Amino acid sequence: MTTSTAETRKLYQQVANSIADAIRDGVHRPGQRLPSERDLAEDYKVSRPTVREAMIALEIRGLVEARHGSGVYVTEAPRPEVPAPELDIGAFELTEARRLIEGEVAALAAATITDEELTELATIMDDMVVENDNNVRGERADRRFHVTIARASRNSALVTVVENLWDLRYASPLCRAMLERARQVGVRPLIDDHQEILLALRERDPTAARNAMREHLGRVIDNLLTATEIDALERARSEVAQRRTELARRSAI
Repeated sequence: MTTSTAETRKLYQQVANSIADAIRDGVHRPGQRLPSERDLAEDYKVSRPTVREAMIALEIRGLVEARHGSGVYVTEAPRPEVPAPELDIGAFELTEARRLIEGEVAALAAATITDEELTELATIMDDMVVENDNNVRGERADRRFHVTIARASRNSALVTVVENLWDLRYASPLCRAMLERARQVGVRPLIDDHQEILLALRERDPTAARNAMREHLGRVIDNLLTATEIDALERARSEVAQRRTELARRSAI
């Protein structure tokens, strides 16, 4: 799929728009199953996570519906199509940005965090457990945990960046839909991961804090991959391994 530099950031939208055009032109008819995720990725020369984002974007627009264990189908009686959002970010892209930025934020915070802030983080973790047990939406305690670490870095610019990244999770219709799908299959904030981050901060170890944060957000991406899988017969194991390899390569940049 040929793209300009400016368009690359919205690659999933290009795929979604192309499939939407094919639906309107009758290439894909109402009730018809779309090609598999693997085939679409090969046809458009994009990654399978990009195809997943495109499928969810098409669902938001009312053009397709995912049927559990069967695949994605063109809707039989499509409702009035919702325009594609002008500014929209997928959960994979957003979490990758968080992994890169918040890893460094955690490293910086490990060198400057106070005992009072460590106590606050422990209290927030208790709130996180309660929210998980009660299926509270919005992940408020999770957001507070990460923003508190950013504040412990003593860098107001980083605090603003971390807050904005969290707010984008809910401002982006695509990201919001992907996170909701993950929640529906039981994905919740990872308590053990947060404990590892807190332990590294308590030890004032920047390297361990960076690694703990990056490993945590890497697992968030793995969970999103599993939660947004659209081909029931093609389980996520090999793809998750491939995604990990890709993330490791990108992290080395």
